[in-house]
Amino acid sequence: MNYLEVIDYLYSRLPMFTRDGSAAFKKDLTNIRALCDALKNPERAFKSIHIAGTNGKGSSSHMLAAILQTAGYKTGLYTSPHLLDFRERIKIDGELVPQAFVVDFVKTNQDLIEAIQPSFFEVTVAMAFRYFADAAVDIAVIETGLGGRLDSTNIIEPVMSLITNIGYDHMNMLGNSLTEIAGEKAGIIKRKTPIVVSERQEAIDSIFINRAQELAAPIVFATDQWIIEACSMEAQSQHLKAIPKETGALKAIDIHLDLRGSYQQKNLPGVLSSICVLQENGFTITERHLVDSLAKVQALTGLMGRWQTLSTQPLTICDTGHNEAGWKEIIKDLSRTPHRKLHIVLGVMRDKDIEHMLTLLPKEASFYFCSPGFQRALPAVELKVQAVGYALIGEAYDSVEDAVKAAQGVALKEDLIFIGGSTFVVAEALPLFQ
Repeated sequence: MNYLEVIDYLYSRLPMFTRDGSAAFKKDLTNIRALCDALKNPERAFKSIHIAGTNGKGSSSHMLAAILQTAGYKTGLYTSPHLLDFRERIKIDGELVPQAFVVDFVKTNQDLIEAIQPSFFEVTVAMAFRYFADAAVDIAVIETGLGGRLDSTNIIEPVMSLITNIGYDHMNMLGNSLTEIAGEKAGIIKRKTPIVVSERQEAIDSIFINRAQELAAPIVFATDQWIIEACSMEAQSQHLKAIPKETGALKAIDIHLDLRGSYQQKNLPGVLSSICVLQENGFTITERHLVDSLAKVQALTGLMGRWQTLSTQPLTICDTGHNEAGWKEIIKDLSRTPHRKLHIVLGVMRDKDIEHMLTLLPKEASFYFCSPGFQRALPAVELKVQAVGYALIGEAYDSVEDAVKAAQGVALKEDLIFIGGSTFVVAEALPLFQ
């Protein structure tokens, strides 16, 4: 098999969450343990940081990876899903895993894959661990795919863990209350291993505190340590000041972050507190490393789809936010962005709780409903029917491309086009602007 044939094999042969939904989610770690045992446990060959959370884990993962590689550490990064290229999931110092490695891994282990019958995600996790071990990375930043306790990444023994925040998403698999969801995320906390929680949420703080105490894990709530002050929004970055809440070793830091979504202000405390934990555990990371790396996270890591400007006339922005908490932040940023008229290209997955999203969307916008090319996607016509019940008016289109072109056809240069609702809508929109 060549590279394209290998990718087709992985997509077509294995259960895949993006296509099959909850049916592809294995509620135990049996398969990933069997895979990694057969691969001689590559996850034990390198240091790691484990990251979970409802929103912000991708951005936080990329920020931490950028800081570590700027500080001179050979840094692996595992995230999901990808937008344009499968290899985005597995990187070292911002470079995609080579096609040759992907081909060799699948060809060498095809009999093993057929015997164990893992999911697509389980295979990619094992592949990442093997790649990082073979490359002898100094450290790898590992993002959970879904949840935490039963996520395939949860066989690692990290040097520290980070939980970004807790919100409503994937309730059919993680639970219908914040307490239940927090319990699943808290499953990444390991014995005597530092845990940072980005945001203190009083209703569920005790979930993390109790779990940390059970495992003698030092715990820090980052919002107890840092205040993030927004100074200005610039053309390519946002100017922020990170101010420590207590005097001592920490001091205020001026940051020009190239990720412009205002929601990054919620992610930044967790990143900063994580760096403090790493410094306490022997990592040499200076303020200069931190400031320099956060100014160019996208260039260093290849991060896409986070309040990303795709075009300037008319201004066209995409974002992968796809749950209630994510949409609340998107709406804030839309309201702060100058424009004459707002056009929203919107598509969603059928297993998402879209009622809470529809109640948030601005009724004065023009909507272009679409359906990305996945079986899980809600048909555009059905989305339009539901949206009408919330006084959201627009037309349904057969594809993301058709919806984007329709918006471009009527938008004036003073208007704003926003593309989102799902990671997969953004994935299909990005190539239209390259």
